[in-house]
Amino acid sequence: MTASASGREQGGRASAPPSYRIGLDVGGTFTDCACIRQDGTVVFTKSPTTRDDEARGCLLALGDLAAMEGFDGLRPLLERTTVIIHGTTTADNTMITMSGPPVGLITTEGQRDVIEFRRGWKEDIWNPRLPAPPPLALRRNRFGVAERLDSRGEVITPLDEEAVRRAASLLRDRGVDSVAVCFLFSFLDPAHELRARDIILEENPQATISLSHEVMPTSPEFERVSTTLVNAFVGPRVVAYLGRLARELRDQGYAYELLVMQCNGGIATVPTAVRRPVAVMGSGPAGGVIGAAQAARRAAIDDFIAIDMGGTSYDVCLVRGGRPELQTSWNWRHRYIVGLPMIDVHSVGAGGGSIARIRAGALQVGPESQGSDPGPACYGRGGTEATVTDAHVVLGYLDPRRFGGASTLDAAAAAGALRRNVGGLLGLDDREAAWAVLRIADATMVNAIRRSSSDRGLDPADFALVAYGGNGPVHAGLQARELGITRIVVPRTAPVFSALGLLRADFVADELQSYIAPAHAADLTTVNGYLAEMERRARERLSAAGLDPSRVRVEREMGFRYPGQTFDLVVPLPDREELGPQQLADAIENFHIRHEALHTYAQRDQRPIVSVLKVQAIGVTEHPEPPPPAAGSGAASAQTGHRPCLLEGGLVDTPVYDGARLGAGDTVTGPAIIEDRFSTVVLHPGMGAVVDVCDQYLIDPGAPIVATTAAADAATVHR
Repeated sequence: MTASASGREQGGRASAPPSYRIGLDVGGTFTDCACIRQDGTVVFTKSPTTRDDEARGCLLALGDLAAMEGFDGLRPLLERTTVIIHGTTTADNTMITMSGPPVGLITTEGQRDVIEFRRGWKEDIWNPRLPAPPPLALRRNRFGVAERLDSRGEVITPLDEEAVRRAASLLRDRGVDSVAVCFLFSFLDPAHELRARDIILEENPQATISLSHEVMPTSPEFERVSTTLVNAFVGPRVVAYLGRLARELRDQGYAYELLVMQCNGGIATVPTAVRRPVAVMGSGPAGGVIGAAQAARRAAIDDFIAIDMGGTSYDVCLVRGGRPELQTSWNWRHRYIVGLPMIDVHSVGAGGGSIARIRAGALQVGPESQGSDPGPACYGRGGTEATVTDAHVVLGYLDPRRFGGASTLDAAAAAGALRRNVGGLLGLDDREAAWAVLRIADATMVNAIRRSSSDRGLDPADFALVAYGGNGPVHAGLQARELGITRIVVPRTAPVFSALGLLRADFVADELQSYIAPAHAADLTTVNGYLAEMERRARERLSAAGLDPSRVRVEREMGFRYPGQTFDLVVPLPDREELGPQQLADAIENFHIRHEALHTYAQRDQRPIVSVLKVQAIGVTEHPEPPPPAAGSGAASAQTGHRPCLLEGGLVDTPVYDGARLGAGDTVTGPAIIEDRFSTVVLHPGMGAVVDVCDQYLIDPGAPIVATTAAADAATVHR
């Protein structure tokens, strides 16, 4: 897979009109655009993310791609494009900035404060001063109405329709047009929620309504209320944004459905996505993990840790058996639970734009970021804060004359920001200050990796590292050394890997159904009925996207918990046969085995409880394999010069290589800098990298070197 700055570098376009498949991933700093040509080669570009309107940044990135491909304007490119898949941060940004619309909640009488009680959960139990999260629905806009179902779905108290009407009228008069409706056990019988929707629309035809049985049709109650409120809060912005982007693409000549990545790692059409907007939360990182799984598979690696370091955040995902794990319980996103199947990605505020400051006499890096506007000081756009990217420039990792293929960086501004905000306050020179910033940032990211693995009782040294994002290959080597990891994979398309991963995803439709019963007493007739109906609905959703039924496979799972537990563990069920006593017994034993693997113990003397049923229909899409890279002619032919770099062990006159001129089999030994378009691979002394036949760098991090520089000492002292 070869990334190039223009189509001509890949031999030009064929005489017949080419076709393109495009992935668009909006990040906190850059919008990445990855394009697979008809012959399987890859081109990509980046454009600054436009926070005020993400669609504008997407069109700018597409315009850059059109120019790279030699088209006069965007229309000729889009007229030849057959697929566009989008990963959006609109939902996440709405939660981060708390910029959603006013939200109302109508719930069962006595339940309106469930969202405040949070089942007693506090993210940091050691911080008694931690404030409550900002409310998504003010208490004055939360209404309890008389109605009640029991745990079997039987009506105890009929719906008080006049109470719903009064609540809807008050919300309308207060300018609250986004309303969440969450009634107890509505996932067993949604009649009360459906009637409430009719009444709300009678009072306010402009209202946007989120019904809990449609958003998250399972227990527990707090998780369901939280997920539905998040859906109501982010929904209007997500719906408006996706609709606007789809229209603008269509107006520019794109003739197909815009597809959207979901948090479960599958894609959906815009009409499907806007039915449950919360499902697009975390869609960009999900695309990266999908791509990482493919990169690891090419390198014959099953167990790996995917790390994505961009300009704003650092995303970590632990993958075993070559397939990303979906997490349903305890998906905390921006201090609220989203109880939907999500690829389990852990994010921290550590990226190229992370700000370095001295606080209480100690150096802190992140989580605040400069983003793309004004960006790091070295961008020359008015930024005055010292950032990780400024440290990269001062350390010699980035060539100020050649950044991102064309841009230049202001090295003096980078050094000045570090001197002013870090070095001058700690008594360090410019390089020492930059090294300290680098090592503090590394410590934050290494701790994120340790949390993702150690929380599961796993040793990160037993995994490989797949590093991507514009900054991932800069930091991966030292992180692997510190963790004892012995293999690193860096795709040559690392700078836009999340965007490219979108193009490797399949269509996915998830269905959830709460079913609570002692496992030994589960009614298999009822369970099989639920599973059959869930499969029918999931297949129907994929059929609406135009998928060939023969390309759809279905996976079924059952969730269990021990009595008293508040989280589920799901285990697979046979795909096609009905569930019988033996299959149920096998599932229970698999639950015990998985619980022991994750939590170091199993309680086989206890009878677990069935808690949830899950069905996932997967519409398999074609993923053409990219052509292999040309055979290398030796790394020496790709060397472009030397420059001084502060690496582990000291200041070194470091060889610099042009990554585009390295071919299959070429080996580079550290110390070395490999410059690719939009990304840099840093090899410290003792590290080695080889380009494999799948066009990715396989890196051996080697043994750590005992640092003797004052910079290394300063990083330790001020950590």
